[in-house]
Formats: sequence, structure tokens, C-alpha cells
Amino acid sequence: MKYLAAYLLLTAGGKANPTDADIKTLLSSVGVEAEAERVSALIAALKEKDINELIAEGKDKLASVPTGGAAAAGGAAAGGAAADAPAEEAKEEEKEESDDDMGFGLFD
Repeated sequence: MKYLAAYLLLTAGGKANPTDADIKTLLSSVGVEAEAERVSALIAALKEKDINELIAEGKDKLASVPTGGAAAAGGAAAGGAAADAPAEEAKEEEKEESDDDMGFGLFD
């Protein structure tokens, strides 16, 4: 992921086709060692491809993935006042789990 992120940062910065050396330089500037094989594999996979087209294709693919988030959002909206009660219970539980109940503190 860090190699792809570096590639995307370089393209966002105006470099149309970043090279191995560009990615290695960027990563080393933030203290990350780059593995030559992984950088080379990324460059080979993205060679002669437009990054904006790849991102658009990826968005289309992700749009077709079912997430199930709509059902959860609908249930929370219908719950209304019932959703407030669990929040209060969660706050009470946090108090019970504090270090004070154990008889010692972190810095004692």
C-alpha cells in the first residue's frame, strides 16, 4: 500500500509516470525503506496506464459491491429513542472498567 500511496502522491504532484527512483526517493524522505522488487512490480503493473482512468474503473467496481450499510442506517433511523438507551449503558460500563476499581493506578 505504501508503494501505491507514494505513486499516487507523485502523480498528484504532477509527475505523469513516476519511476522506481522517484518512489524510492519519496519513501526514503520519510524514513521508509523501499523493497526494490515491490517497487518494480508496481511500476511494471502501472506502466503506460493513466492513473485517473484506473481510479475511475476502481470506483465503478466498488459501486457494485454490496455493503449492507443501508439496512443498518434504516434500522437506526427507525429506532429513534431506543438508540439513546444503549449509549447511556455504554457510558456506565466505561466507569466500571476504570483502574480506580482495581485498587491501583497506572503510576502507583
